[in-house]
Amino acid sequence: MNDRLERIESLKAGSLSAIATGIAYGAILTLDRLTISRHTGTTSGLVIEAAIAGAGGFLFGVTYRYIIRTDRNDHLNSGAVLAFGLVRGLAQIDVRHLELDWAQMATNGLILAENILLFTIARYTLDYALNMRWISPFKSLSE
Repeated sequence: MNDRLERIESLKAGSLSAIATGIAYGAILTLDRLTISRHTGTTSGLVIEAAIAGAGGFLFGVTYRYIIRTDRNDHLNSGAVLAFGLVRGLAQIDVRHLELDWAQMATNGLILAENILLFTIARYTLDYALNMRWISPFKSLSE
């Protein structure tokens, strides 16, 4: 596959992942608001948060396609999800006001779990698209 076609496949993977992540983030925001009311920002702030989640999903999709290539190593796939989820989740934890009480630790754990869930959903969406051949895996230079 030539470079132009590889870029198109990466764009498809990134776009699909951004959509999956955006929908999942919207569902998580809705669930948070209906249950624990952790997200209390303005509507414009929530739209910006969703856009940031979508951008992270896009970058995940492009990167995931290059990570998995054609060998389908489950440890590598899960590692990509964990890496993206932890980086995004840890960035959201406010360490300036960090208290080591159970409520704060539970909230921080929930933040991490939500972000890992976002990228897990994106991963399985991409895996499905790859299996259906809607997106082709990245071919290594030796293939």
